[in-house]
Amino acid sequence: MREYTKEINRRRTFAIISHPDAGKTTLTEKFLLYGGAINLAGSVKGKATARHAVSDWMEIEKQRGISVTSSVLQFEYDGYCINILDTPGHQDFSEDTYRTLMAADSAVMVIDASKGVEAQTRKLFKVCVMRKIPIFTFINKMDRDANDTFDLLDDIEKELGIATCPLNWPIGSGKGFKGVYDREKECVISYSDTEKGTKEGNVTEVSVKDENALRALIGDEPADKLLEEIELLDGASAEFDLEQVRAGNLTPVCFGSALTNFGVEIFLKHFLDMTMPPLPRKADIGIIEPAEAQFSAFVFKIQANMNKAHRDRIAFMRICSGRFDANMEVRHVQGDRVMRLSQPQQIMADERKILSEAYAGDIIGVFDPGIFSIGDTLCTPREKFRYEGIPTFAPEHFARVRQLDTMKRKQFVKGIEQIAQEGAIQIFQEFNTGMEEIIVGVVGVLQFDVLKYRLENEYNVEIRLENLPYEHIRWIANKEEVDISKLTGTSDMKKVKDMKGNPLLLFVNAWSVGMTLDRNKGLVLEEFSKN
Repeated sequence: MREYTKEINRRRTFAIISHPDAGKTTLTEKFLLYGGAINLAGSVKGKATARHAVSDWMEIEKQRGISVTSSVLQFEYDGYCINILDTPGHQDFSEDTYRTLMAADSAVMVIDASKGVEAQTRKLFKVCVMRKIPIFTFINKMDRDANDTFDLLDDIEKELGIATCPLNWPIGSGKGFKGVYDREKECVISYSDTEKGTKEGNVTEVSVKDENALRALIGDEPADKLLEEIELLDGASAEFDLEQVRAGNLTPVCFGSALTNFGVEIFLKHFLDMTMPPLPRKADIGIIEPAEAQFSAFVFKIQANMNKAHRDRIAFMRICSGRFDANMEVRHVQGDRVMRLSQPQQIMADERKILSEAYAGDIIGVFDPGIFSIGDTLCTPREKFRYEGIPTFAPEHFARVRQLDTMKRKQFVKGIEQIAQEGAIQIFQEFNTGMEEIIVGVVGVLQFDVLKYRLENEYNVEIRLENLPYEHIRWIANKEEVDISKLTGTSDMKKVKDMKGNPLLLFVNAWSVGMTLDRNKGLVLEEFSKN
């Protein structure tokens, strides 16, 4: 075994996913509070004077109270080195979440107890299932009136098609929230409110078998209901099976309130007991084991201008195997060059710490002079393999972009190209023209607002967006065999090319895709591009 195996084995790397407003950012902050990474938790939607969430670093995020990019946060807790990938909850930024899930070994799913499974939860969950990522569920906001607990579990099972196993059970909700019943310890942990953003308050534990003490703690009516529910629960819920959890077929469930900080540490401890060290990754030469191979990593995110004091681009990479040393040379496989990674750093939202070393499971940021793309592989100079690419999802909304001041052409082109390289937007040109005509494609319309905001604030360029009617995009899979200029399409079809010069077709109507295929025998179209 290599000398760094111990370091790798104590890593835990997970993403937090949820529908907007389920309390994901608040839960992330409370995790950091327990790890000592911050001393006081703020609230995203607090008063103007309140501290903003640590994981929301972009100015537009603070203004709107939503996360629009993924943040990477690392902290130590109970002997573990934890890497949290906090993802945007809003569906208009879901592509960033898809890519982030590629870098995670497991996911924490946050569900609002008064709403159950919501649309975005469903969408993100499908990505986890596709990747067979183990999912751990935290049902949040028990300090507010919640849905029936059995209904909540039923909702998860029916909507997401995964079995649930409650590790604890809530006693009431809202003003009647008394605490949780710990199924393993067979005791009740009483609810205490620590709303000021401090750590867990005074905890009282009472055995459920000591009925007098139980009734004295929570009252007669809640005690009767709890004893009845425990009996139902033991007969109805799935048995806990760690193998099934790790295979992504069973989700352990905990209840609590991230805002008042009740149940957060209980959940964190359960999660760390059950989740796994960094997992092996699939490459074109086979499976790469984290502790047995030398350094390798892949780029899953690129972010420009994270901080106005640092006018730079950061490539985020997930280390998949071995140990990274700041002085080592690495091979950038796609660029076929051997290089040293510049300014390797751990990034806590917009705060940076230069690193001398990192291990499999860690997420590091490195300075990108414009050579990295999402999905690129890095490894030791003697190796030359590639990890599986990250697919580019088809945009669903399109607009023509026009700059208002033609004298700022250079800044405009630089800005729009850099933002496109981050993967937040996709840019296209008319098939036979240059950069004069630029069409932007996005997965969600809020991305247009972010593009406009960032071009104005980071590149000092004002733009006007003119919405286009296209809703369907197809990549030409066999472009070498097809003469694009001679393609016979429909009246609502437009020929464009992407940043890499690949030809694409835009359509207003779905039926036009089939008609174009019928008219051009041998043409092969794909719904997404494989990087």
